[in-house]
Amino acid sequence: MNDQITTSRRDFVKGAATGAVGGVLAGMGLYSYSGAAYDRLPKVAREQHDFGAVRSVKVTSISETSWFNNAHLMEDIRGAGGLLVDQYTIGWPPFGNGKGVAKGSYAEGVASIAKMIPSDPVAAWAIQAKQSVHPENPGGYSCLIEVEDLDGSKHKYLLDVGWSYDWMEQSFKREGIDKMLASGEIEALILTHEHFDHFWGFPVAMQFNNKIPTYAHNGFYKEGLQYIKDSGYKGDLKIIDKQMTQIRPGMMAIKFDVPIICRVYGEVSLAFNVKDKGLVLISGCNHQGILQMTSTAYQKLKYDNDRFHGIYGGLHISPFEDWDPKYDDLVISLGKWNFEKVGCNHCTGHLTAKKFVEAGYPVVRGTARFRTSSPDYLGNGDTITF
Repeated sequence: MNDQITTSRRDFVKGAATGAVGGVLAGMGLYSYSGAAYDRLPKVAREQHDFGAVRSVKVTSISETSWFNNAHLMEDIRGAGGLLVDQYTIGWPPFGNGKGVAKGSYAEGVASIAKMIPSDPVAAWAIQAKQSVHPENPGGYSCLIEVEDLDGSKHKYLLDVGWSYDWMEQSFKREGIDKMLASGEIEALILTHEHFDHFWGFPVAMQFNNKIPTYAHNGFYKEGLQYIKDSGYKGDLKIIDKQMTQIRPGMMAIKFDVPIICRVYGEVSLAFNVKDKGLVLISGCNHQGILQMTSTAYQKLKYDNDRFHGIYGGLHISPFEDWDPKYDDLVISLGKWNFEKVGCNHCTGHLTAKKFVEAGYPVVRGTARFRTSSPDYLGNGDTITF
């Protein structure tokens, strides 16, 4: 693990520095923003690994609202030094130390709340709110995945745990996740990547079950691994160190090694083969890019009808609701896969969802509840079934 962290840090700086030249969005996923990116992907023979099949997959968006004010988030990142800054030093909760932007500290932040996590994360958040930058802004990304096997048995997985302790506790209780965790009904937690809005809410989940089997990308830094321990985790931490890791029949974790802003490295996405339908892809942020994710799945996996059936999650195109003409190329390129259901949200961006609709893609709209800003896509509390 230490060797992997060292390698990841070197690759991060090398790769993200390239992204910094292109601005904020380019540094978030180097393969996301042009249909021409297909030409850069390696041309290799399809392996079509047979990983089984499931009857259906249902996704509930627990929270897709990672933060509530884009301007405040970017103000903090710029103030802390820009795209390559270490997220643990920005000064955001739960790692604020009262010293302001760019002076945050993992050790000092955790020390201030160590006695309260995981038993009372809301009280811990209240303390951090007094010594952190923009403590009202964090929300979080998390969803519940319910898999139905061919024999009718059902299995539940939690994908990510959000950011704000207060917001995520409310969101978990709203969707009954607290009780599912406590009863062991949720079989495993899968962390897509180390970013603040997907991972820092970890103690909230631990409050309800600190022994749940947990999967994490092998690019996690020492702070991230320490945070898992400091959050009271006592279970089996499964480090994903292979490109393909089968979770269960018909369910595959795909590891992508990609540098991401705020000194994060790597992301894990999920693939499901739905019987008689085809492939379903689920992502947290998809920093590796839609083109990379779809091309990898196409090359590596065997799925029914040899077709893509659906996609869900953050697709990382216009997370800050801006638009560049080259993004239109990406929207057009996505059409080659002929998805039958598109369940997008989070960092996909509302502008992107509208572009998808204009392109004729089957976007599933939401209900705009629980502080979701628009019904353009699936929001907090919404569901989709493949």
